[in-house]
Amino acid sequence: MSNYTHETVPTQFVEANGIGYAYRRFGKPGTIPLLFLGYFNSNIDGWDPDVTNSLAADHEVILFDNAGVGASGGKTLPTVAEMTKHCVAFRRALGLKQIHVVGFSLGGMIAQQLALEHPELIERLILLGTGPRGGEDMTFTELSAEEQADPVAFLLGAFFSPSEASQAAGREYIERLESRKNDRDLPVSRDSAVAQLAAIRKWGTIPATGRYATLKSITHPTLIVHGNKDIVVTPINAFILAEHLPNAQLIMYPDSSHGAFYQHRKAFLEHVRIFLSEGDSAVPDQNAIKSSVA
Repeated sequence: MSNYTHETVPTQFVEANGIGYAYRRFGKPGTIPLLFLGYFNSNIDGWDPDVTNSLAADHEVILFDNAGVGASGGKTLPTVAEMTKHCVAFRRALGLKQIHVVGFSLGGMIAQQLALEHPELIERLILLGTGPRGGEDMTFTELSAEEQADPVAFLLGAFFSPSEASQAAGREYIERLESRKNDRDLPVSRDSAVAQLAAIRKWGTIPATGRYATLKSITHPTLIVHGNKDIVVTPINAFILAEHLPNAQLIMYPDSSHGAFYQHRKAFLEHVRIFLSEGDSAVPDQNAIKSSVA
């Protein structure tokens, strides 16, 4: 695994319950794997190679297509709970005893459900641009299954703020996405996107009682990362997570939207390095972070 990079690692498949799950696995052997769970209407080519390759220097990285997504078999089911079951099946098929979970947007919702239902499987959580069940303004009425008919316009509009600096960072991110030339993943089907959209809208529905009650049961060390101008999952949801998760810290990046951790990836990677390497109460060195942003 250590000889592969994001650009060269082959796509593999593992079967569980008659479903073949597509994944890519690379990085430092013998470490607790980082399991990456992606956003709405994305496949395993949607992760930034700069981020995955940097993390792979010190950790094993596993990029995963859930059921029905990209090259994975099966059918995408329309609830976060059902998607979580596939994550558990995938983990068992690979024989993974402990994992760190990196969940972006929809992936962050699945990560919360996974930590709630199977706390023994997870060491640490990294929640990116996501929100709690029944969060504020999480209706996702602006999304559709055809959002990525023009993927460049979608990513620049949703992941990056309108500022010149943010849009420039967005164009650089899109260029990095194309660095893998061979063995690219299959596109997400419309049926899969429709099911994912149903899942995130149901997740965003406010429950009749106990709106954030389950969050107190997720006691894993958690790093919450959000953009202060996120137009997909409004920033208040990051504060709600930080308030109700008992062992969480929050990083809010400036002038950034849903892809804040890509725009500020140097600072993000330093935050993640500290979070994964030090104790639960570790506080990032702000001078180091400021210099990395610059």
